[in-house]
Amino acid sequence: MNTIPIEKNKEYIVDIIDNGFEGEGIAKINDFTIFIPNAIKGEKIKVLIIKVLSSYAYGKIIEIIEKSSNRVEVDCPTYKRCGGCDLRHINYEETLNMKQNVVQNLVNKNLKTNIEVKPTWGMGNPYHYRNKLQFPVGVDKDGKPVIGVFANRTHEIIPIENCLIQNEKSVQIAKYVLDCIKKYHISVYSEKTQTGLIRHIIVKSSKCFDKYMVIIVINGDFLPFEKEFVTDLAYACHEICSIFVNINKKNTNVILGNKNKLIYGKEYLEDYLGDFVFKISPLSFYQVNAVQAEAMYIYAVEEAKITKDDIVFDLYCGIGTISLFMAKHAKKVYGVEIVEQAIQMAKENAKSNEMENTEFIAGDTEFVLSDLIQNKKIIPDVVMVDPPRKGLDNTTINNILEIKPRRVVYISCNPASLVRDLSKMEDIYEIKSIQPFDMFPFSHHVENVVVLNLK
Repeated sequence: MNTIPIEKNKEYIVDIIDNGFEGEGIAKINDFTIFIPNAIKGEKIKVLIIKVLSSYAYGKIIEIIEKSSNRVEVDCPTYKRCGGCDLRHINYEETLNMKQNVVQNLVNKNLKTNIEVKPTWGMGNPYHYRNKLQFPVGVDKDGKPVIGVFANRTHEIIPIENCLIQNEKSVQIAKYVLDCIKKYHISVYSEKTQTGLIRHIIVKSSKCFDKYMVIIVINGDFLPFEKEFVTDLAYACHEICSIFVNINKKNTNVILGNKNKLIYGKEYLEDYLGDFVFKISPLSFYQVNAVQAEAMYIYAVEEAKITKDDIVFDLYCGIGTISLFMAKHAKKVYGVEIVEQAIQMAKENAKSNEMENTEFIAGDTEFVLSDLIQNKKIIPDVVMVDPPRKGLDNTTINNILEIKPRRVVYISCNPASLVRDLSKMEDIYEIKSIQPFDMFPFSHHVENVVVLNLK
């Protein structure tokens, strides 16, 4: 049995030899691994060991003895406590290299294919890119209502004055809602007691039309002073096009309940992606960074090399964003998505963009795909998948391997589940390219587009 060469609550001087999956620094003492948040490859650091497990430990920085040339002054006052970004202490270009390396390391470890991951596709302006803000509402130590973000790994709210990744006007609108809460003395939800009314403020924005949708999440059936709220908000910001009350009376971490009540304006927000206008409802998913989503979709569709004779399956299609991009080039596109309301929006989006060669089906991908192939005998030439973080289930992978479309394009928001799935497909498919996209600048997340050609 090897003895562990370090002790909890002791200080050590270490060299950071690499950065891990979430941007954390990695050091070794006698081959024993230590993870150190906020440390950068190449730095020499004095660390305090805060947790020791059987095969690795966690430390925190006490002092940076030798600093990396990639370390920058953090430009955000709440950065250390908020979990929204985790790479603000690193020069932006270097964060792109780190993301490429994370994907490359996973590929090298898990795949037989020798493939070089392309450099990460970054943003010209990596600030204020989020088109969806969601702030919890709570009270400060004096009992006054506050909005902000949950402190990392806790449910204590850090009040936020401004945020470098959120749309600036969205933050301002959230503050107007907070002003109304204070003005009309409306109670704020407490997780501990599960009492109080207002839980969250959500603001969705449209990059092309400069319009905003406000969703006030409440633990109750109606919002007191509703008319006054509407009047005050519409007066404070003329760009607000919709105000919804969302009812969520469950004791849960899920932010939105299933019931929405429109109290002002239009049923949906509209935004352009590429040549298409999309309707966005309170519950429907829309890429949070529309600038990068557009770049990624254009790239993915070009790489899919779709022709006018092709039948395309778009699995996990959401509100049909990439389906429409593909329908422009294809004979027919079938979109599949489990969220009923997203499929409704997808159908509306196809209709308003006059794309008649699409069909959208609500249901679990696993079952719908089997039904399309086995019962309806529809065999696709190209399959596009954009699954949630957990990746593809085995049934879907086996279905794809059985029908052997000539090309599969896999969009992934989790490199770990991506390489796991690719390892199951690489015997039958050639992995042509892996292109990372920086969808969430200054966070450790990386999205990838992988093109697979039938061997």
